[in-house]
Formats: sequence, structure tokens, C-alpha cells
Amino acid sequence: MRGKAVIAGIGHTAFGKQPGRDTVSLNVEACRKALDDAGVPKDAVDAVFVKTPTSARELMYGQKLAEALGVQPRMGCALDQGGAANITGIMLAVMAIEAGQCEVALCCYADNPRSGSRQVYARPRGDDAAYGWFSTAAGYAMIHQAYAQRYKPPPEAFGAVAVACRANGAANPHAQLKLPITMDQYMSAPWVVEPLRRDDCCLVSDGAAAVVVMSAKRARESGVPAPVPILGFGQGQTSWEIALRPDLTTTEAKRAAATAFAMAGIVPKDVDVAQIYDCFTITVLMTLEDYGFCPPGGAAEFVRDGRIALGGDLPINTSGGLLSETGMPGLQLVLEGVRQIRGTAVSQVKGADVALVTNQGGTMHTHATLILGS
Repeated sequence: MRGKAVIAGIGHTAFGKQPGRDTVSLNVEACRKALDDAGVPKDAVDAVFVKTPTSARELMYGQKLAEALGVQPRMGCALDQGGAANITGIMLAVMAIEAGQCEVALCCYADNPRSGSRQVYARPRGDDAAYGWFSTAAGYAMIHQAYAQRYKPPPEAFGAVAVACRANGAANPHAQLKLPITMDQYMSAPWVVEPLRRDDCCLVSDGAAAVVVMSAKRARESGVPAPVPILGFGQGQTSWEIALRPDLTTTEAKRAAATAFAMAGIVPKDVDVAQIYDCFTITVLMTLEDYGFCPPGGAAEFVRDGRIALGGDLPINTSGGLLSETGMPGLQLVLEGVRQIRGTAVSQVKGADVALVTNQGGTMHTHATLILGS
């Protein structure tokens, strides 16, 4: 399937706080912009794959969105894999196109927890809630703690991720948080859930993003101005909660990456720019290791001296990521990957021919990988 399908168009809403907007209206706006970017009419759409809103789930959401879009797709679904569902939707679109089940697919996601309800992120976690197991942050704090105890990285390793992402976000006119930080500011920030500092944690955001997926052949025939080939993708997931996992220092990212790299016919050193899911800084360090950019425990050395900053060996999250552009999980990273391959990013990486995008869901429950190429 390498290169047989493309991302033909991308679109997004403003990010941050959008009071009075529901998720359907946000999705519709992003989809309209993606179709405009591709130069494709709405009646060409015959599939809609949407990630369910995290903060306000409802039945038949995919059908509700299709109605609001004014389309009657041949196929579609609402996906629930946490943040990994965004790349999963793109994967399903590619496979459906290859199987002749559809020709033009919209993949999208919207949520409004900043102006709506954030309760889903702070809910008690089962029987262990009485012992402090509250919130998404608590789970990642446990993983961060396990990693720190095994490999003993300096706290500045986590700070390097925050500093790099915040610098990129500060240059992005669409970013929710345009405020760079220094390492000293990172180190002096208060705890959220120890050992997570404030700047280890992603934003809470309203917003939406969408992409149009079609075959490379259809894109040529339709005169799509800037299609970006999909070179590879992969998935991995565990069904086990944190307390049941035998090892908290590795994830299913390893399996997802191996599948995607094999499909794309590349190895980690071929990647020019990476959009790595950064819900928390620990996620970035562990993803770098699981993807083979460095050995287990080697991420602290890998991120030193600006290696993941713009101009470094592997620039990451060039639009700011979840730590600075928007906390809406995952699809915005795909959009930035597309911009990098097109050569239209605000913080453009010179000679970006291969872009890696990673998505993750739950508390490192699910993982999805996407590789884009010129």
C-alpha cells in the first residue's frame, strides 16, 4: 500500500477556548476547510471516520456528523481508541479505498473540554481511587515514576521536551499557548502530580481538525494541488490497566512502529521530522526509545543539546504539539506532518522528505503510527 493513498487536504478550527460551539459544529468547520484545501466537492465524500469526543460521548455520533455535513457516506464509523483513533481513522480510510469500499474519506475529530466539561480527565480510577488514583495525570505520573526509578534520567531530560515544544508553539500563529519557557522556568514550575511538573502536562483545548484521504490516482485525476503520500502505518495496543502491566517503561509503540517502518521501507534514521504525541513529556522520551531512535534508557542523552529542537538532528512537534499548539489529542500532529512534507510549515524543516507522526490513547493503552513522504 506504500504511496497508493494520499492526504489530499487538511483543515482545522481555532484552538483554545470556543464557548458556545458544540463538537459537531467544530467538526463541520474543520471538514469544510479540509475539502477546500483539497479542492474536492462535498458530494465526492463517500466515507466519514470520526474520533468520538472525549469529553461528551454519545451514540451514533458518526451518523449525526454526516447529517450535519450534508453527506450520505457509503461507510463510516465513530472510533474510540483515545488519541490513537485519529491515525486509526486514516488507516481505515486507506484500507477501505484499497478494498474498493470508498473513494474519498473525511477523517476528523473535535472536542470542547476547555469551555465545556473536563470531568472525564479527572474521574476516579476504579477501586484504587481511594488511594489517590484520580485523573489522567495520576496514571502518567506513575509511569514517569517507574521510568525515572529504572533509568534515573535527570529532570532536565523531560524539560528538554517541554522547552522544544513551547519554543515551536511560540512561533505558531495558530497555537493556543505562544509562551516559550527556559529550562530554569521548567525546573521551578509547581508539581501537578509529583513527579509531573506543570509544563510536563499538555493543554486542555477546544478545537477540531480534519483530513481528506483518497487514492493517489484519484488525486491526480482530480487535480489535487498538494497531495501527500502515506508511506506506512501501524498499530499496537494493550488491554491492561497500569496496575496489571508487567513493565511500565515500554509501550505498544514498539509494535506499531515496527509495522509502519516495514511498510514504508525505512528505518528511524531516515526520518527528517517527527510529530510525537506529547500528552506528557514522559510519553515523548519513551516513544523515542520504543521507535528505535535510541536504546532503552537512552532518551535523556538523545534529547540533550537541542537535538530535538528546530535545527537539531530530529526536530519534533514543530507546531508546538499538545504541550503548546493545542491539547486536542492527535490529529493536529498529522496536519503538521502534512505541512512539513508540503514545505509550508511555519517552522519548516529543510529537506523534510519523511515525516513521522505518532498518536497514543488512554494511559498508554493504544498507539498508532503514520509515516508521510514527499
